[in-house]
Amino acid sequence: MGAAIAAAALGASVITALPAAAATGCRVAYSVANQWPGGFGANVDITNLGDPISSWTLTWSYSAGQQVTQVWNATVTQSGSQVTAKNVSYNGSLGTNATASFGFNGTLTGSNNPVPTSFSVNGTTCTGGTTGPTATSTPRPTATQTTRPPTNGVPSDAAWVATGAWDSWTNNGYTIINDIWGSGAGPQTIWARTGTNWGVVANHPRTSGVKSYPHTGKTLNRRLSTLASVRSSFNVTVPGDGDYETAYDIWANNNAYEVMIWTNQNGAVGPIAESYDANGAVPSARNVSAGGHTWNVYRGSNGSNAVFSFIRTSKTNSGTVDVLAVLNWLRTQGWWGDVTVGEVQFGFELSGTAGQSSFVCTSFSLDFS
Repeated sequence: MGAAIAAAALGASVITALPAAAATGCRVAYSVANQWPGGFGANVDITNLGDPISSWTLTWSYSAGQQVTQVWNATVTQSGSQVTAKNVSYNGSLGTNATASFGFNGTLTGSNNPVPTSFSVNGTTCTGGTTGPTATSTPRPTATQTTRPPTNGVPSDAAWVATGAWDSWTNNGYTIINDIWGSGAGPQTIWARTGTNWGVVANHPRTSGVKSYPHTGKTLNRRLSTLASVRSSFNVTVPGDGDYETAYDIWANNNAYEVMIWTNQNGAVGPIAESYDANGAVPSARNVSAGGHTWNVYRGSNGSNAVFSFIRTSKTNSGTVDVLAVLNWLRTQGWWGDVTVGEVQFGFELSGTAGQSSFVCTSFSLDFS
């Protein structure tokens, strides 16, 4: 597909044997991202405060007849007012203080939409504290946490460092994911000071296929027609060699549509298209002016979803994009309708690197209304 849906040497790390009786504890942040007549979108962050777990099941009850409909990054069932959410394959393992996030759309009866008052993870009520042997102790490092920067290119003041595929961190409304999913991927370390200042150090072989898409982003869950503005600014530093692009990846209608916006590209990379010639992919539209930039636009499918790729006609490492104008251009062409815009991601799609390489997102913003 066009991009991700979402181990370097660790240096000194500490692996502590678990006590016979594991500590348990959790914290849940449930927020209503938006609401409209008859429906709403919500985001849920689960933080494991106890000993590491390999899977999670979150339960809660609704008091006003809400019903969960579309879901992403979890599997959800509902019986009456009781809701059960379970992890999917890539976000079940949570170390101490690690967070997993998912979101969903739901329906309402009237406008009353109270937030659930109690949540439980794996049968433990989430109180924001822990019970068991480590209830009053400092959380212990896990095997993937480090006591020093794990490799060159990771700044000493990073607030978060991770090497595992799909490791994630949420900060100030943005979620960063160490998205490693391609076949034959090499080691990749992600780091972040904040949700909008982060980077990745990777060493992927320059073979065919995308290896990873480390990214940051937000979930909108808004109908296109209800959005008044979606604007984003970025500033990145990328290496001079390698096979990669800096790109937005936007998902709509529960991942039925994928929109990629490439702001730069290098090496042996190319968009998905309906047709190809001796020079590669053939644009479906050329020199399209939308969102403050000029693009060649490609239309295609990866076999699972439709893919629309906007490739900037000249490379840039910084700028501002009127994302809503790009999305509305697709609607004026009749390529899609009044879709529900889900996740808006921004990061580096890596097919191969020239040895160990650093990619840095110096600053990023995404605002919508």
